[in-house]
Amino acid sequence: MFPEYRDLITRLKAEGSHQRFLHLFEKHNELDHQIASMGVHDAGGIHTEIETLKKEKLSIKDELYALLRQEAAFVVK
Repeated sequence: MFPEYRDLITRLKAEGSHQRFLHLFEKHNELDHQIASMGVHDAGGIHTEIETLKKEKLSIKDELYALLRQEAAFVVK
């Protein structure tokens, strides 16, 4: 996820000072694992739940991207 920000992500995770980023990053990973495990058992109503989780994951990814762009701009200044 976001290879252009790999170094920044590593730094933010190591520093542990950006709590919002850390929370979103962990939540994104949890959703990724949950979706993957549900995909194995995809049937009927589960498909709708998977789509809902994917939308939540995408929303989190968008917010992570915005945070990374903001953080990268701050570092450059």
